[in-house]
Amino acid sequence: MRARSARSPRLGNRSAAVLAVLFAAATGCSSTAPSSSGRLSPQGSLETGATPAVTAPSAMPTAQLFATALERYRAYQAAYKKAYETNDPSELSTVAIDPLLSQITEDVEANKAKGQLWRFSNTFNPRVYARSKDSTKIYIIDCVRTLVAYRYSTRTGERLDGGPGGAYVQRTTLQYHDGTWKAAATARDGKC
Repeated sequence: MRARSARSPRLGNRSAAVLAVLFAAATGCSSTAPSSSGRLSPQGSLETGATPAVTAPSAMPTAQLFATALERYRAYQAAYKKAYETNDPSELSTVAIDPLLSQITEDVEANKAKGQLWRFSNTFNPRVYARSKDSTKIYIIDCVRTLVAYRYSTRTGERLDGGPGGAYVQRTTLQYHDGTWKAAATARDGKC
């Protein structure tokens, strides 16, 4: 049996004109939204007269969704490092939520009570390995390599211990919370 191509019927000029008018009416050529000048504002945004809506994660293109999640993962890692270096977990709430936020805050506060702080240097190679069906959770896998980690006394400034670190597989769950991605859980697996 031979396959044959199906052709759409040819429209005459009159039919095409009628369809064009119907299409223009259906797409709303007349708008009830407030008009704008159509020019860019000095800040570089287009004046549309409407307030921009926050895009739900499920409506984002996959590449943009993953890039945004990886950017937020890196922001979480930077805030994590700063919290341990300064014994101040206050900035973690911008990048983490409970239960992870509480766990890290308690650990940082325990170090502070002992008069200790950590200084370390990590390298990252994160990748998205899964996401939930509704795209409100992104799962990231990373080989976190600690190049060096030292514990210091906050009283004397003396280095207490530490040295070269290792490399471990780290799995992190990012959850879409209050319009942004935040780390919600993390687990350390075997060496990588």
